[in-house]
Amino acid sequence: MGRFLVTGGAGFIGSHLTDQLCAAGHEVVVLDSLDPAAHGERPTYLNHDAHYLWGEVTDPSVWSDELLRDLDGVAHQAAKVGLGLDFDDVRAYVEANDVGTATLLRALHRAGFGGRLVLASSMVVYGEGRYRCDEHGVVRPPPRDAGDLAAGRFEPPCPLCGAALRPDAVPEDAPVDPRNVYAATKLHQEHLCAAYGRESGVAVTALRYHNVYGPRMPRDTPYAGVASIFRSHLAAGRAPKVFEDGGQLRDFVHVADVARANLLALTRPEPASGAFNIASGTPRSVGDMARALAEATGGELTPTVTGDYRLGDVRHVFASPSRAETELGYVAEIGFRDGMNEFATAELREPPR
Repeated sequence: MGRFLVTGGAGFIGSHLTDQLCAAGHEVVVLDSLDPAAHGERPTYLNHDAHYLWGEVTDPSVWSDELLRDLDGVAHQAAKVGLGLDFDDVRAYVEANDVGTATLLRALHRAGFGGRLVLASSMVVYGEGRYRCDEHGVVRPPPRDAGDLAAGRFEPPCPLCGAALRPDAVPEDAPVDPRNVYAATKLHQEHLCAAYGRESGVAVTALRYHNVYGPRMPRDTPYAGVASIFRSHLAAGRAPKVFEDGGQLRDFVHVADVARANLLALTRPEPASGAFNIASGTPRSVGDMARALAEATGGELTPTVTGDYRLGDVRHVFASPSRAETELGYVAEIGFRDGMNEFATAELREPPR
């Protein structure tokens, strides 16, 4: 059995990974700040078999010899997530994500860490997804124009001929093109970890999560994902408000599957270095997800398509998880309908007060 550190291990994905590591008999140390932007109170679901240390990843003083002793692996889940409120959040994102990762890596370097490092990355590093034009093949559309979005023209056109495009699954070698602050910090985290891995010889696995949902998501916070926002609306007796026309394609993947991908990356016999898409492999529209949740709560509230938009959003992004299957042995096990039916009544994390 191994000894593993999970940063952000009291949070959404980190807590599920902590549970899976403990269930497998490993020793687990959690470092978490209980960020008040995401936690209203100390969660009741904390695992009694794990050892919890409360502190900021960005604080050099938390990285004691005791914390770093004999680690077989680190799962770096701690991060500020979502689009936030507006660009005024930029400093908070860079401090939490970039400075936090740099502080962790420096501590690992100084401790002579020789285990595995697994980074929670995100599909947002791709920006817009992969598109094909019938005439020009795979193309990269430019950032969407505010005038087009205001006029209800949500689909990006071919940048060469203006024709309609077909969205396609994104492979890991697709060009990266972060289009908001959060996305830029996630890509920088990948670059920092890759540089550390090259210098130290440590195996670094970057798991590019797609749209993760499930129990323990934070509710009623601007930093929550769209699934949590829709779920909160339904629980309050309000119809979910779907932006654009609801046709945005995403890959909704259950948190238990995402935690299992981390478990595989940390404990499989041979390390798997590089970036991996962690997704279900079956894209669904945002409208599909809103309707599935509404149906799972009795179907009395019909989602409202608003036509509203956020300039930092992308139209379509979904992934091919084939590399994760081949090299990690990861295949999503929880289907969309079963997952949404569970999520409709699952416990969510209490919001900040």
